Order: sequence, then C-alpha cells, then structure tokens
Amino acid sequence: MSAQDIAAPVAVWRRCGNNVGVALAALTRKPRIDPKRPWLLPQRELAIAAVAAVVVFVLGMLLIDAPAIRLVPRLPHWVVSFFESITDYGKSGYVLWPLGLLFLALAALPPLTSKMQQRVLAAVMVRAGFVFTAVAVPGLFDTTIKRLIGRARPMVGGSLDPTLFHPFAWRPDYASLPSGHATTSFALMVAVASLWPRARTYVLIYALLIATSRVVVTAHYPTDVAAGALVGITGALLVRRWFAMRRLGFSFGPDGVPHQYPGPSLKRLKAVARAVLAD
Repeated sequence: MSAQDIAAPVAVWRRCGNNVGVALAALTRKPRIDPKRPWLLPQRELAIAAVAAVVVFVLGMLLIDAPAIRLVPRLPHWVVSFFESITDYGKSGYVLWPLGLLFLALAALPPLTSKMQQRVLAAVMVRAGFVFTAVAVPGLFDTTIKRLIGRARPMVGGSLDPTLFHPFAWRPDYASLPSGHATTSFALMVAVASLWPRARTYVLIYALLIATSRVVVTAHYPTDVAAGALVGITGALLVRRWFAMRRLGFSFGPDGVPHQYPGPSLKRLKAVARAVLAD
C-alpha cells in the first residue's frame, strides 16, 4: 500500500473530525439571543404544571394502569400482532444511528467552493444535528432516570402491582417509568414537526401507535408511556430552544416561540448533490 493510499482516508477522517469539532463548538457556544426566561414556562406556571402532572400520574397509577393491562388479553389476536410488529420502531437506535452516520458522512465531504453550496450543506447538517440531539438528549435522561426510579414492569414480582418500585435497582425489569420508546417517538414527533410542519399529523400518528404498542405488549403501564411522552416532548422543545438561542436553524419570533429559518429549496439540494457526486 502506497503512502498516497494511506493519506487519502486519513485526510477524510481528519476533515470529518474537524467539522464535527466545529459543530460541537457551535452547539456549546454562548447564546446569541436572550429569550428573557430560561424555561418553556414562567416559574409559577411551571410549578403548577409539575404538581398537576404528579397528581394525574398518581391517579392514573391507582385507577387506570392495572385495568388497562388486564384488558390486553381480551384484545383480538390481530391487534396484538400488529402492535408487536411495530413496537421496535420506537427504539432510539432506529433514529440515532442513521442520523449519526448521515451527519458524519456530510462532515467528511470535501470542501465545496460555492458559497451557496456551503450554506445549503450547513443547513442540512444543522437540521440533521437538531433531530439527532432532540431525540438523544431526552433519551439519555430517560435511560438514567428510569433506573433510579425503579418501577417494576407489568407482572414483575409475580403479580400485577402498579405500585411496585425498587429504586436504584438498575435492572431492565425495574425500568418501566418512563417508557423509552414513548420518549423517543414523541421527541421525534416534535423534532420532525418543528422542521416540517406539514408532517405533524403523520408523526403524531406514529408516536401514538408506538406509545400504545408498549401497553399492548405489556412492557409498560399507561402512565409509563404518558410520562415518556412528557419527557420526549419537553426534552425536544428544550433542545429546540437551545438551538434557537444560538441561531442554529431556529430563532425566536415576535411571539417568543422558536421558528426555523427557511430551509434550502429542493432545486438547491439537487445542485449540491450533483456537485458532491461530480467530485
């Protein structure tokens, strides 16, 4: 193998690493916009919402969880089979691996000469990075907190007991609350709807189907998936806010809500794709 054969892949990896470093620096830089308040809601409203969420969860745990699980065996076989066939599509790996590989592939591309092409590529990378982060951050929080809470999955312990907890167990059978699949699917729903509002109905249906599947396959109680949905939605909105404060794909409108910058047109995307393939 010649020195030139070795140098080419080394240059690609170096370029990829440099571009990823630039992206991380942009993501962690100081905010360029002060949204006047650090959270999604004012402190008083946030406290009321938190108390209401706890009350609803406790009532759901006592009144809804066990009856819902007892209802599953009465469902038609085809219904259960359908949800069993789709439930794995709520795994975060189905989202994060393709997006991560796409981002690395874009980061490894040779430098583009045209300013327009550079802006289009940057816009695509920001959007891919946003969706990845919007799913990864709440997913990481979910993975940690569920093992600290230690709620038993349905039928663990030999009986149906929604109040069975084993905090800090760090075991899969005591990692029911919140549902990771629900967290992923609802975080993805928020991320996709933020970038492509016309797709919001489709991603909402996807998220609801994944959340329902976790109860039908008796992997979670209804309150687990409700908590997962709350974590996913809140986490993705906070990530969007973080990006907007740094003017990465989003900025704050007059209403104080993050709005995305206009994305590149299909014509320009095709032009950049042709330029990359030509190289």
